[in-house]
Amino acid sequence: MVVRSLGIYLPEGRVSAEEIALWARLPAEVVREKLGILEKPVPGPEDHPADMALWAAQAALKAAGMPGEAIDWVISIVEEHKDYPVWATAPYLALGLGASRAKGLDLNQKCASLMGALEVARGLFTTRKEAQVILVAGGYRNGDLVDYRDPNTRFLYDLAAGGGAVVLTREGPGLRLLGLAHRMDSTLALMVKVPVGGTRNPLNPGNLSEFRLRVENPQTMKDRLDATSIPNFVETIQEALAEAGYTEADLDYLALLHMKRSAHRAVLESLGLREEQSLYLERFGHLGQLDPILSLKLAWDKGLLRERSLVALAAAGVGYFYGAAVLRLEGRLYA
Repeated sequence: MVVRSLGIYLPEGRVSAEEIALWARLPAEVVREKLGILEKPVPGPEDHPADMALWAAQAALKAAGMPGEAIDWVISIVEEHKDYPVWATAPYLALGLGASRAKGLDLNQKCASLMGALEVARGLFTTRKEAQVILVAGGYRNGDLVDYRDPNTRFLYDLAAGGGAVVLTREGPGLRLLGLAHRMDSTLALMVKVPVGGTRNPLNPGNLSEFRLRVENPQTMKDRLDATSIPNFVETIQEALAEAGYTEADLDYLALLHMKRSAHRAVLESLGLREEQSLYLERFGHLGQLDPILSLKLAWDKGLLRERSLVALAAAGVGYFYGAAVLRLEGRLYA
């Protein structure tokens, strides 16, 4: 399985570190240096998650020189906070792309959804011999759900907006998938969520202000993540590398989701990587499951990926999911 092409859509609007600091009542230096946000994209009135996914998918198909009719499967990783509640988005993407014969799936593992989609796509290529082209696309604007007055959700202040897509093919030039690994920490299953609007606590006029991301037990979560998050990232990447037959010493580039600056450095140091072997997304914030796609596109545009480059993607999603993929560049990547 090969990542043939990439597509990214970013809204034109931006919010600066200084504005976030004002909303959060924090020094701007804390937002810039500790949280690692210089600016981030914010959605305009037409930037809905499924549409941003569609625009990114159109860009990925154009880069690959493929029509929508070539798609055999659409895997949607559009975030749960989307255009409409209780709504599937793979059919919408297929409709907008003219993928009239495609089959589809909606998947969600929060910010690790891309890794889950790659696992499912690998299975489809293995078991569905007729599958030649699979599109994975997502849109994200969970930044809508951030309460900047809540210090317990400070790690979410980077949530942004955008769309991302990859075109996967059975063979051909691009980034060949060599290894995948996944972990799940169920002790944090209930920690991060929107506490109202579901069946346990339906929306009503009195709780609308609580339709925001909240942390159920902040100290417990902090203690757990302080002890386990970096090891889980590193060990998941190492597991994917082992499946591919490599070690961290062989890595040329790591596409890592946005996290606080110190955590990003800790992951690199634990793997023995230099800072120039990854890009820190300080001007993009966190696009959820789309961060690895954005990082790959930026790396390609900057000339950081060359023939035979060994690349790892790594992500985590609240719940908690961890995922990593290892790929090797064989020929041109279209982006």
